[in-house]
Amino acid sequence: MPYHAWFQCISGCDEKYELNEIIYQCRKCGDLLEVKHDLSKLRRHSPEHWKKLFDERYRRTKWPYGSSVWGKKEFVCPNVDNENIVSLYEGGSNLFWAERLGKELGVEDLWIKQCGNAHTGSFKDLGMTVLVSMVKQMISEGKSIPAVACASTGDTSAALASYCAAAGILAIVFLPKNKVSHAQLIQPIANGALTLSLDTDFDGCMKLVREICSKNTIYLANSMNSLRIEGQKTVSMEIVQQFDWEVPDVIIVPGGNLGNTAALGKGFLMMKELGLIEKQPRIVCAQAAKANPLYLSYLHGFKEFRPVKAQKTLANAIQIGDPVSYKKAINVLKTFHGIVEQATEDELANASAQADRTGLFSCPHTGVALAVLIKLIKKNEIMRNEKVVVISTAHGLKFPEFKINYHENKLEEVIPRFANLPVEVSPRYDEIMTAIDRKLEKISL
Repeated sequence: MPYHAWFQCISGCDEKYELNEIIYQCRKCGDLLEVKHDLSKLRRHSPEHWKKLFDERYRRTKWPYGSSVWGKKEFVCPNVDNENIVSLYEGGSNLFWAERLGKELGVEDLWIKQCGNAHTGSFKDLGMTVLVSMVKQMISEGKSIPAVACASTGDTSAALASYCAAAGILAIVFLPKNKVSHAQLIQPIANGALTLSLDTDFDGCMKLVREICSKNTIYLANSMNSLRIEGQKTVSMEIVQQFDWEVPDVIIVPGGNLGNTAALGKGFLMMKELGLIEKQPRIVCAQAAKANPLYLSYLHGFKEFRPVKAQKTLANAIQIGDPVSYKKAINVLKTFHGIVEQATEDELANASAQADRTGLFSCPHTGVALAVLIKLIKKNEIMRNEKVVVISTAHGLKFPEFKINYHENKLEEVIPRFANLPVEVSPRYDEIMTAIDRKLEKISL
C-alpha cells in the first residue's frame, strides 16, 4: 500500500510541499512546517494490525525494521526507499523502572526512558536517522546536496556526524566555543565532520547555520527541520509499546529548543487518531532556570512568548534562549494540559546525583527533569499513585566534568548533598576495615 507524507505549514495557511524539497519554512507565511501523513490510508488497517506489526518487528534483524524508528516506517517516513535508509539500529532504549528512586521521592510507579542508551549517546539519533535518510534519498533522485549542517550544543552534532559518516555525506557542525564537554566535542571530530568552533552561544550558531544553508545547497539538520521531529516522536510510541500499549499518566521531558516536547505530543496524537491508544498523558516540559523562555511564557498562560538571553548553565544542551520550536511546543502543552517548570543549578545537580545513588547515571539535562519531578510531587501536581515517565535525553558518560566537579564541590551555585569522594587509605587490612566500618555506620544512621 503506497503510504505518503508531506510537509505542511503549521499556521493553517494550507501550504504543502513534498518531503524531497529543500525547504524548512512556509514560502507563503514564513512559519515552520510539520510532516503530515495520509491517515485515511493508515486507517485501512486496524489498530490491532499496527500493534502486532510493530511488535513483530521490534528489535529484530530484518532490515531496516529492527530499528525502533524504522520499525514504524509507515508512521514516520514512508517516502524513503529502504535502500536509502541510514540506520544504526536506533531506538529500543531501556525503560528503567526506578523503583528505589520513586520511593525516595514519593511516587510508586516511576520510570526513566533512557534515550541516552543510543549509538551516539542521546535521543538525537532518533531524528537524525530520518533526516539523513531523506537526504540520501534526495541525492539518489539527483538533487545536489554537498553537505548537511547543524548548530549544536553537543548531542545534535554527534548524531549528525555519525549518521553522515555512515552515509558517506559531509557533516558540518557549528559549536559554541568552550561550551560543550570534551566527550561531546570529540564525537564529530572522530566521525570526520567539519567542526567549526565559534565564539558565540547556541543561538548565535543557529543564526549563522540558517544563513549558510539559506544561501547554499547545504541541508539544514536542526529541529526546525520537521523530519527530525518524525523520528523523535517514536519515543512516545516506544514508551507505550514497552508498557504493552498502555499510556502513562505523566511524562516529563527537558526543554531547550523544544523540538522534543513537540515530538512527544505529535506521537501521542497520531496514536490516538489511529486508535492505538484511548487516553493522553500530561506532558511536563522542564527548563533550566537560566534558560527559561517557555517557563516565563507559561506563567502568563502562553499569552506571549519572548526569547531570553540564555545564561551559562550546567544543562548546556538546553542553554537556549530563542527556541525555534516554541509554537509547536506550546500547541502540544495546551492540548495535553501541560505544565512548564524550571530548576536551578543546585536543584538539577543534586537531583542528578540522587538518581545516580539509586543506580542511574544521569546527564545534567535529565537532572533538570528529575528536579522538576521533585517540585511537582511537593506541590501535589503529581500524585503518588500516578505512573510517571522521565525522559533521560543523554548518557551521563558524556558529561564527566559535570560529575567530577559535583563530587569535588567545584560547581558554582551548587551545594553537593550527595558528594561521594574516594577514601585514601594505606594498603593495610586494619585501615581498610576501619574505612569500611565507618561507611557502614553512616548507612545505618
